[in-house]
Amino acid sequence: MSAVFQALNLRKSFGGLAVTQDISISLAAGDRVALIGPNGAGKTTFVNLVTGHLAPDAGNVSLAGRDVTTLGPRARANQGLVRSFQVTRLFPDMTPEEHLALAVLQRTGRAGRFFGHYRAKAGVMAEVVELLSTLGLATIADHKVSEIAYGQQRLLEIALALALRPKVLLLDEPAAGVPQADTPRIEAALAGLPADLAVLMIEHDMDLVFRFARRVIVLAAGAIIFDGSPQEATRDARVRQAYLGSYADDRRLA
Repeated sequence: MSAVFQALNLRKSFGGLAVTQDISISLAAGDRVALIGPNGAGKTTFVNLVTGHLAPDAGNVSLAGRDVTTLGPRARANQGLVRSFQVTRLFPDMTPEEHLALAVLQRTGRAGRFFGHYRAKAGVMAEVVELLSTLGLATIADHKVSEIAYGQQRLLEIALALALRPKVLLLDEPAAGVPQADTPRIEAALAGLPADLAVLMIEHDMDLVFRFARRVIVLAAGAIIFDGSPQEATRDARVRQAYLGSYADDRRLA
């Protein structure tokens, strides 16, 4: 299957320190991939390179066969490469419905005619209602973000990313800061993502990683040390030493 996303030989150094070293990753439509590794491995730098927040020293990024290396974050999002963030970036006085309506209008170039008008747009509202239902947010659609639980805020962030109709979705620790009781909501949302959407998730919760991912990529010291199935990752000596450690032993004994 042809790649919908490809990062080829990405390099980035800061002050002579190589943070990413010839990283190459490709995703096909429908892929579910987890990017893991210890703190300082270069995961965040890699994602910033991919999304256009940093310019690489070498290498390129392509989306659906088109080179997007010189495009900024918004242009890449418009091309279908969308990122959710580790920390929510929501407006506390706006509701989930308003957030999603604004995202849909922004995607279609109509954000300037937002307040007081979006509910009259049947197409916009149909999409908003569908997203709220898909992410389990319908019951709090008209609550201010400041009034809803943090787990629901993370779900709203995923809904906002989907409102941009991505071809490739980069999830930056979707369960970070979410109480354990709310984690099943996040997992249910991930399970309900469109089947043809390519997803790359950065996550430290290994239980979530092993339930979500069909492929695991491990970074250590700025380089890929493993790319394969979750089961193979637990048996790989380099991965065990660099990151999984006792977790791999626990999985093997389970």
